[in-house]
Amino acid sequence: MPCIAPIKKRKLRERRNSATELMSLTDTLAATLKTAQKANDVLTRDTLRLLLSANQNEEIDARGKGKENLEDEDVSRVLQREAKKRKESILAYRAGKREALAEQEEKELKIIEGYLPEALSEEEVTRVALEVIGEVKPESPKDFGRVMAEVMKKAKGRADGTLVKHIVESCMKERA
Repeated sequence: MPCIAPIKKRKLRERRNSATELMSLTDTLAATLKTAQKANDVLTRDTLRLLLSANQNEEIDARGKGKENLEDEDVSRVLQREAKKRKESILAYRAGKREALAEQEEKELKIIEGYLPEALSEEEVTRVALEVIGEVKPESPKDFGRVMAEVMKKAKGRADGTLVKHIVESCMKERA
């Protein structure tokens, strides 16, 4: 029986990028899991199993609400939720001086971020916020919720909520 050498990460990434053009995000995760299993990449394998499990739980919840299959947007939302969990865990582990666990979470976060859409920069979020403020024309700080909702809708999950909040607050203060 021939010995199978582990696939290098670069090759794994190249395969992932070429195969993902026509596949759904769930299929991409499953295909990459299979590749990681063959390459004996324990970290990637375990992280992808966690992601697929969270995705399956979301799919079960969606079926209860009458939705047949999850779309890529729904899967992306699950990935964002998992990434947020990792970020919070990193902060908690660092606060508790558990550096090894924080590093593990950072590695998992890096894998998850590989499947997330590219995040908007601060400048792009500011531009979207100013555009929305121009459309909504808030009259008082009470309109913050409406502006925030519209900005998040236009960002389509590509911007962190706390970043958007700070930018919207500063843009509204400047207009007042």
